Amino acid sequence: MQEKLKQIHDDALKRIESVKELDELYKVKVDVLGKKGKLTEVLKGMKDVAAEERPKVGQMVNETRSNIEEKLEEMKSNLEAKFREEKMKAEVIDVTLPAKKNKIGHKHPNTLALDELYRIFTGMGYEVVEGPEIEYDYYNFEALNIPEDHPAKDEQDTFYIDRNIVLRTQTSSVQARVMEKTQPPIRIISPGRVFRSDAVDATHSPSFHQVEGLAIDKNINFADLKGTLAEFAKELFGEDTQIKFRPHHFPFTEPSAEMDVSCFKCGGKGCRFCKGEGWIEILGCGMVHPHVLEMSGIDPEKYQGFAFGVGLERIALLKYEIDDMRLLYENDDRFLSQF
Repeated sequence: MQEKLKQIHDDALKRIESVKELDELYKVKVDVLGKKGKLTEVLKGMKDVAAEERPKVGQMVNETRSNIEEKLEEMKSNLEAKFREEKMKAEVIDVTLPAKKNKIGHKHPNTLALDELYRIFTGMGYEVVEGPEIEYDYYNFEALNIPEDHPAKDEQDTFYIDRNIVLRTQTSSVQARVMEKTQPPIRIISPGRVFRSDAVDATHSPSFHQVEGLAIDKNINFADLKGTLAEFAKELFGEDTQIKFRPHHFPFTEPSAEMDVSCFKCGGKGCRFCKGEGWIEILGCGMVHPHVLEMSGIDPEKYQGFAFGVGLERIALLKYEIDDMRLLYENDDRFLSQF
């Protein structure tokens, strides 16, 4: 038994001296002192030792264990110190090197443009309301006076999930929901992402953002619409900005118009930015169709309203003089860092 303990002791110390990593040291500890270790096996054999010899053998086992544990702890301390030293060398900092400049994130051009719209319209007393991007056909079309056979419902323009559910093509669907649940007076803007089946180019994308506006109350007329949008244009593009309306057609407004603003680069004289026209098309608008009011439970004899819709990307492109809409989505830091 004495010879066996000496051999276990010497082999263990020899292995401990040769280890280079903490994992190796742990393996030695398990092999020698673990539940199935060599020293544990010796203890299990104590029952075969004569009674008068057991105290002596037990003392020898304890001394062997103590020596091995002491050596293990010593080697562990040495390896940890060595590891810390190597880590410190690897992480040494040269204080003479120039400091790294941390890049701080900032708002996307679309977000900057949206903040401007929020500022302008909330200042006029409008409330910001959002709605679902996956919308019922009823709210996206029918409630806005777009019947079943209208060209706008063609699958070439609209992404259908099934017969009754679409990816909304306009945020006007939010207006239909608000009118259905809220009695006038109503003053809201509804920003959000919309989807149309367009090819990607410098001015089109299958996914973009709109901001729709709606105001309904007693005695609202077209002059109120014009005054609201004139103030909006001046706030957005400058005090000297002029506006003009051109007749147009939208199913959910009557009369309808498209609004142009005088070119804020040349003051209406004509330049490359406005393609020599002196005017830039910016949004569509009109008086809410009486049938749309009726479908939403609002009496058109008592209340009138106006609505308008502007593309958020169009505002960003104009305000920040960006000539390609795709730049807004490509996540190129060289472009985005300019804002």
